[in-house]
Amino acid sequence: MSAELLDGITAALLAGLAGAVIFSLLGLVSGTDETATLAPLTLAVVLLGVPPAGVLTFFIAGAAAKHMTHAVPTTLLGIPGDTMAIALMEEANALRRLGVPHIALRKMVSAAVLSALIAIPVSVLAASALATIADDIKQVIPYLFPVIAIAIAYLSKGRWASVIALVPLTAMITGLNTFVAAETGKTLAISFFVGLAVGPMIVDLVGLASPLSRASLLRDRRPTFWLAPEDGGDGSAAAAPRNPLRVLSRSEATTTAAAAGVTSLTFVVSPLAMAILVGDIVGARVKHAYQRLTRVISVRNGVTDSTYLAETLIPLVAVGLPLSPIAAGAAAPLFNAPPVFTVGGDGVELHNLHTLLSPTQFLVYGLIGVLAAALIAYPLTVTYARRAALFVARNLSHEAVVGAFAGLVLVVAMYEGGIWGVVVMLTVGLVGGVLNKVIGMHVGVQCMAYYVSVLTVPVLL
Repeated sequence: MSAELLDGITAALLAGLAGAVIFSLLGLVSGTDETATLAPLTLAVVLLGVPPAGVLTFFIAGAAAKHMTHAVPTTLLGIPGDTMAIALMEEANALRRLGVPHIALRKMVSAAVLSALIAIPVSVLAASALATIADDIKQVIPYLFPVIAIAIAYLSKGRWASVIALVPLTAMITGLNTFVAAETGKTLAISFFVGLAVGPMIVDLVGLASPLSRASLLRDRRPTFWLAPEDGGDGSAAAAPRNPLRVLSRSEATTTAAAAGVTSLTFVVSPLAMAILVGDIVGARVKHAYQRLTRVISVRNGVTDSTYLAETLIPLVAVGLPLSPIAAGAAAPLFNAPPVFTVGGDGVELHNLHTLLSPTQFLVYGLIGVLAAALIAYPLTVTYARRAALFVARNLSHEAVVGAFAGLVLVVAMYEGGIWGVVVMLTVGLVGGVLNKVIGMHVGVQCMAYYVSVLTVPVLL
C-alpha cells in the first residue's frame, strides 16, 4: 500500500468518524436544517486544510448519519428532524398513534443504511458514464446553468414565483459582487454561499429586533412534548437487532433497495419531492394498512438518503460543477470554497474534488463515510433513541444550536471579506431568507442564482 493511499484512508477514517459523531448528535435536534448545518461545517473542514479524502468522507458520513438520527424526533416527538423528514410525518404520526414509534424508528434507520450503501456505487457508476461526455457538457455549461436553474426553481415549492425571482436575485448578486470587488480588489464566494445557506435563520434572528416579529415569538410556558414509552421487557430498545437487514422485512428491504437503486440515478429532482413521489407509488401497491405504513416510511427515508447522495456525487464526479439542488446547496463547499476549491470562470481553472480524486477514490471514501455513519448512528439510534430524545427535549435549547451556527457563519464571512464579507452575508441572507419563507424559493435555487451570476453572466455580457 502506497504512502499516499494510506494517508488518504487515514484522513477518510478520522474525518468520517468526526462527521458521523457530529451529525448523529445534530440529527437528534428537531428542525436542524441540513443546508444550515452540513454546509457551514463542511466549509470549515475545507478551509482548515483537511485533505480531499477527509473532506469528502466528512460530508458523506455527516449526510448519512443525519438521515439516520433525524428519525428520532420525527418518530418519537412528532416533530420533523429536518427538511427531508417532512415527507415522513404522515406515516410517522400514524405509527406513533398505533403505539409502535420504536418500530417506525428502527425501520427508518435501517432503510437509510441500506439505501446509502446502494447509492454510493450506483451514483459513482452513473457519474463515470456521464463523464465520458463531460467535455461537451463543460462547453455548454454557461448556457446550461440558466436552464438547470429554471428547472430546479420550477420544481421547488415556489414554482413560477421562484423562476421569476431568479432574475432579480441574480442581478443583485452580480451587482453586489462587482461593487465589493471594486472596493476590496477581490470577488467573494463564501460569504454569498453561507448567507444564502442560512438565510431563513438570519431572517428569524433579525426579526427579533422587530416588535411585530418578537411578539409572535413570546411564550408563556415551556413547550410540551409527548414521548412514547419504551417497549419494556424483552422488547426493550437495547434488544433491537444489530443488523439493519434483520429489522426490515424481506418485502421492505427489496422495495427499499429497488427504490434506492433507481433514485440514485437522478440528480435534478429535489430529494423531498422524490421521496413523496416514490412513497406514493409504493403505498398504492400495498393494501394492508400497517404493512403500507411501515413499507412507505422505510422507502421514503431510504430515498431521501439515496437521492441526497446521488445529487452530491453525480455532478461532482462527472463534471465538478453544482448541477443539482443539493450540489448547489448543502454540498456546495465540495465544489466551491475559495481559495481551496473553485468552480472556475473568469479565466480561473476548475479545481475541486472532481480534479483531486478519481472515481475509484470517490467510491472507496464514500463507502467509508457511509460505514462510519452506520457504525456510530445506527447503534446510537436503536439503542438510546428514547433517552437521547428525552435529554434533547429537556436540556438542549434549539436557540443555542442556532446561536452556535450564527457565530460560525459570522466568523467565516469575516475570514473571507472582513466587514464587506459580513455585509454581503447579511444582505443575501435577508433577501434569500425572505424569498424562502414567502414564496418557497429554497436554498438550492438561490445558490443556482449565484452560479449563474458567476459562470453565465460574464459570458453573456
